[in-house]
Amino acid sequence: MPPVFKPIRPKKLSEEIVSQIKDLIGNGDLRPGERIPSERELATFLGVSRPSVREAIMVLEAMGFLESRQGGGTFVRSLTEASMADPLASMVERRDPRMLHALTEVRMGLETWSAYLAAKRAEDSEIARMRELYEVMVEQAANGGWDPDIDAQFHLTITAASHNTLQVHVLDTIQTLFQTTIMVALGEFYSKEGYIELLLNHHREILEAIADHDPERAREKMMEHLSLVEEKLALFLQRERPETA
Repeated sequence: MPPVFKPIRPKKLSEEIVSQIKDLIGNGDLRPGERIPSERELATFLGVSRPSVREAIMVLEAMGFLESRQGGGTFVRSLTEASMADPLASMVERRDPRMLHALTEVRMGLETWSAYLAAKRAEDSEIARMRELYEVMVEQAANGGWDPDIDAQFHLTITAASHNTLQVHVLDTIQTLFQTTIMVALGEFYSKEGYIELLLNHHREILEAIADHDPERAREKMMEHLSLVEEKLALFLQRERPETA
């Protein structure tokens, strides 16, 4: 019996748009949290109608690649967000000691590798962004400490500079969970004299190693920084939940 052939169906324009945007996300050209151009702009860039663009965006939202925010546009979702973030969020929010410790260990593994890769691959614009965020830390440190979001952005910029798409998506998801560990650790550091300067020095050394394109030094300095974070977090958890010590 001869094989059964199926007729070839030309792709709809919206399917071509979906394919192109998925490729951009997969290649890292569109990163988690990045706002995509408006319907009108996309229609102009692609030379297609706005209804075709609108249909493609709806498909990508249904597939979990994009999300629309009321009054704010459409953004790239983390590819790992749905499968990883939700089940862990409640445990982090209630500061479960084992979960916070586990997250710190995961962070040490992933972020030291991000620093290593960033030192190899970071572009001038990415290093400039790290410097900009570091200068904000320096400025805010004069008032007793910097915003945890600035700290998170600094680390996310390093991860983005790794130019490893999966690494970026994984860290983007877990970084949301890391916010609690960052806030707790910074609170501990800010309460101890001399620790703000030490933290600034850590961030400066990481930045300099990446700017010098020295992967081993970048990994070493990130490990040194996160080991101190782990130490402070452990002390906090022992005070909060002494029965778990």
